[in-house]
Amino acid sequence: MTKTICFNVFEQCVKAIQNGELIESESEKDKEFHFQNWFKSRLGRLGLDFDEPGRNTYPDFRLVKFTEGYEVKGLKWPGRDSTYDSNSQVPTGYHNGREIFYVFGRYPADLTPYPKQRNGRRQYPVVDLVICHGNFLNADHNYVHKNRSVKGFGTYGDIMIRDRKMYVAPTPFALTDGTTGLKTLIVPESIKPDNRFQDVGRLTRVEAATLVVGYTFNLRTNELNAERIPNPNAGAEHQFVAYRLTGDASKRVSMVSDVTVLDENIGADEE
Repeated sequence: MTKTICFNVFEQCVKAIQNGELIESESEKDKEFHFQNWFKSRLGRLGLDFDEPGRNTYPDFRLVKFTEGYEVKGLKWPGRDSTYDSNSQVPTGYHNGREIFYVFGRYPADLTPYPKQRNGRRQYPVVDLVICHGNFLNADHNYVHKNRSVKGFGTYGDIMIRDRKMYVAPTPFALTDGTTGLKTLIVPESIKPDNRFQDVGRLTRVEAATLVVGYTFNLRTNELNAERIPNPNAGAEHQFVAYRLTGDASKRVSMVSDVTVLDENIGADEE
């Protein structure tokens, strides 16, 4: 990757948080677009052109002049913030010719201390922020997400079963120590910043011993079983660097010793 705007995007987000730029809910039931709109305003401040996001687009923001995109994930805190659901695309650092960055922002779970504005919306702060390259979450660029279906189910053979995948991945807050309450950028070590940034941690992700290449579901026993093969790159290390703005907190960032994908707030039927 020879040219990126991710450092400017991160800096703009940090400055907005420091200047008290608040998230504003679209409605009482808004669960998706509040933090996305906040991030959209940051791209606007930078004068960046991008394709407008939609419910079924990936990533949320696809830049025009730079071959990169940004997928935005707002998380309640405290709450379920160690994992997140991805309904349309497995996490990846490269998609459709673009480098992909993920924007994780946590906001207060309890909004009652933040009074409604005249327009009926609430305004509340970004608690902490991590922007990370998608390779930090998953370095595989070859898997292609597709939904498939099976026909002929049911007594009369006219019911279709749709295989609609959902991926549950750990967030950077679960993968690292030293990011809570702070603003952190995580990129591959090959992406170098300028003197606006300080190095606050070297992070290594190690490839697993096996790869899941398929799965089967038994409709009589409701058992789901994974098909695994040995990973030819088992043990390979992927190196990343955590950065913050110079003058911001210098607290070090490190990998946690063990990450469990299952979140405490996911029920047994959702495992």
